[in-house]
Amino acid sequence: MKILLTGGGTMGSVSPLLAIVEEIKKENEFEFLWIGTKNGPEKKVIENYKIPFKTICSGKLRRYFDWQNFIDIFKIKLGFWQSFFILLKWRPDIIISAGSFVSVPVIWAAWFLRIKILIHQQDIKVGLANKLMAPFAKVITVTFEKSLADYGKKAIWTGNPIRQKIKIIDNKLEIEKAENFFSLEKKLPVILVIGGGTGALELNKIIVQALSQLTEFCQIIHLTGGKIENNSIIKKRYFQYEFLIKEMRYAYVVADLVISRAGIGTLTELSYFKKPSILIPMPKTHQEENANFFQKNQASIILDQNELIKNKNLIIEEIKKTLQSQKRLQGLSENIGKLNKQDAEKEIVKMIKKLIHCHDN
Repeated sequence: MKILLTGGGTMGSVSPLLAIVEEIKKENEFEFLWIGTKNGPEKKVIENYKIPFKTICSGKLRRYFDWQNFIDIFKIKLGFWQSFFILLKWRPDIIISAGSFVSVPVIWAAWFLRIKILIHQQDIKVGLANKLMAPFAKVITVTFEKSLADYGKKAIWTGNPIRQKIKIIDNKLEIEKAENFFSLEKKLPVILVIGGGTGALELNKIIVQALSQLTEFCQIIHLTGGKIENNSIIKKRYFQYEFLIKEMRYAYVVADLVISRAGIGTLTELSYFKKPSILIPMPKTHQEENANFFQKNQASIILDQNELIKNKNLIIEEIKKTLQSQKRLQGLSENIGKLNKQDAEKEIVKMIKKLIHCHDN
């Protein structure tokens, strides 16, 4: 059986597909191919999974006037024909996408060739790429129950897939490994700061400015994504990393509180680990809707980036107040744990098999 996966440009559309691949790879009956972007971060990661990788020309359609839109229309047309010939030659049984503009011409070409399509909707707000692809899909899986209304009968609520590397087997053992890996003081609270796969410069600045006061009462594991003014900050109780891969679950398991952007991949992992969190969504993006949904469900605390830039004490006060209230921490933990369905990757794999073996009339 042949499965073609498509997505890239950022890791947001890639991570859930890799979680699906990990689940499928438990069996040996499938062959994979990935179509992504030429300059995106996904190529190296996908090649580590030993999945053949092909690139196509990728354009982006913006919902506002931009001269680049005219150029990108031609890029999308070229991407369609590149996809068409890749699909014609490889003939997959099904194509899976979780968003991203590089997927759009691939899905259009797949529909033209009558290849079955599954789309996964991660965010609360439907992105333009998924809007353009959804009419051609047989099934649309969604992270949140709320999203069922956006797609009608095609939609199935599964939750968002999580990579095997993140999952834990023995919580006590993982905590011991984490304390040793990070050289942590056992009785002091641990704050994990995550800026997302490509970092978050403003979030990093907010944390760095507050370091002196924060390290008086807690320890900080800071994943900078490479975007920080000074990469050589040496401070007691402060542990800085560009990113973590295998050790990421150590960071989650040992954290008492997580400070993060509101990308859906991170939110899914926070829900899996039931971690109390303070979210600082990227202004004027889909992250704000994700964060608002979590706040309405009393699953996270939301702070405004612009307010934090004006007043550096705000983040210190909020962290201190949250850590001092066991009731607040417990409530956040319980509520965030309810927001993502577990074993989404298993449910989606069942659907993939069903679609492959289903013969249309």
